Order: sequence, then structure tokens, then C-alpha cells
Amino acid sequence: MQDNNKGVDGSLLGDHSLISTGFQKKKENVKWQKPQLTKKALMKCCLVKWILASTAPQSQDSNDAELELSAVRHQPEGLDQLQAQTKFTKKELQSLYRGFKNECPSGLVDEETFKLIYAQFFPQGDATTYAHFLFNAFDVDKNGSIRFEDFVIGLSVLLRGSVNEKLNWAFNLYDINKDGYITKEEMLAIVTSIYDMMGRYTYPSVREDAPLEHVEKFFQKMDRNQDGVVTFDEFMETCQKDENIMNSMQLFENVI
Repeated sequence: MQDNNKGVDGSLLGDHSLISTGFQKKKENVKWQKPQLTKKALMKCCLVKWILASTAPQSQDSNDAELELSAVRHQPEGLDQLQAQTKFTKKELQSLYRGFKNECPSGLVDEETFKLIYAQFFPQGDATTYAHFLFNAFDVDKNGSIRFEDFVIGLSVLLRGSVNEKLNWAFNLYDINKDGYITKEEMLAIVTSIYDMMGRYTYPSVREDAPLEHVEKFFQKMDRNQDGVVTFDEFMETCQKDENIMNSMQLFENVI
């Protein structure tokens, strides 16, 4: 039976209850806390699961891992440099690199691979559109492929970045045409793709107009001068003052 009175809170990722607890209702009065840098938190990420699932037990030491970097057609930065650029340990980077190389021997990942990953982890819905938007956010060079360096730098921001780093990444995700503004149409496209990925047959049920209602509430909070678009400054200032939005930042690791 549908819960037709179910509302949305205007957070960054749609209804918390569909994402954070396997379609269970969200906990009330939970304040945002900076996520801890734990292996458990890291393993919630679909992209990390995809990579590490292909990694067989290895007996190689760090020198062996460094030598592996020349084995692919696209050679990433050295692990020491990537460690300095991210918040991953060298051991974590070695594991991520081995898995990435196994799945993508060319050293590059394309959009179709992203779509396959999310179809695997969200079989109850249609993740195609969300995977497209997420791929574009990772594809910093806009050349249709993602290098290992860009991949782990993006993951580092989303999983272990500061609040400002995550908000900056989120703005870039929603600013689909990269003109420096978020429109209602862009926001609706992203939110709808998340609802579609989670599936229509969720509990509690979601109304068909929930994505649009979510976007309207988002713009009521964000669009301070009522000009129909959200600027970067409006986005950052409002997000940092809104507890619902800050809570939703913890949920990024569940949909990446």
C-alpha cells in the first residue's frame, strides 16, 4: 500500500530512507558527523566493491606494485604521488590499482562500464541515467574515459573529503552543463535518476511526483534571490546551514 503522505526534505540525494538503510525509514534527530576513515565505510562504495571483487590475493610487495604501473597502456601517476593527492593509504591504492587493472587493462574506464557496475549493484531499478551523470562527474577531461588517477581522486573526495570538498563535488554533479549554475531541470534530472535507480517498488512507497516535490523544496531553500537558478555561493552557504542536507552528505558513499 502506498504511503501517499510521505514527504521529502529537499536534501541532496532525495529521500534518505531509500538510500541509507536499505529502504527502511530514516532515524530521526541524527546530527551530521564527519565520517570516520574506516575500511567498512570504504567497502560500502559500489565502485570500490567492483574493483576489489576482481582482486585475487597477492603476495607482491610495494616494489612489485610500483613495477605494475608500466604494465598498462595508460600509465597512472606513481603511488607516492597519488597518496599525496588523496586520503588513501599506499596499501589501499595498491589494492585499488590491481583491481582497476584487472577490470580495465587499458588503464581507462568508459561509460558503458559504469552502467554495468550500477546495473549489478542496483538490479531493482534502472541505473543507466544515474551512471551516465556520475561518469560525467568523474570524467574531468571530458574525453569519454576515466583514468585511474581521476578515479581515485574522485573517490577520495566522496568517501574521505571535507564537507566543502564533498559539496563542491555535488555542485559539479548537479551542474550538468557546467555553466556555473544549477537549474530546476538539471536538479530534476539527477534526482529522478536516483529514484529510478532505487526502483519504483520500494518500501515505504514513493509517489510519482516525489522527485519534482523534492526539487521544489530544494530550490525554496537554495534560490535566495528567486531568479530560477542556484549559484555556487548559494549552494555552499545554504548546504552548510541545513542539517538535512548535511545528513545527506553521509549518504554519498551508498550511491557511488
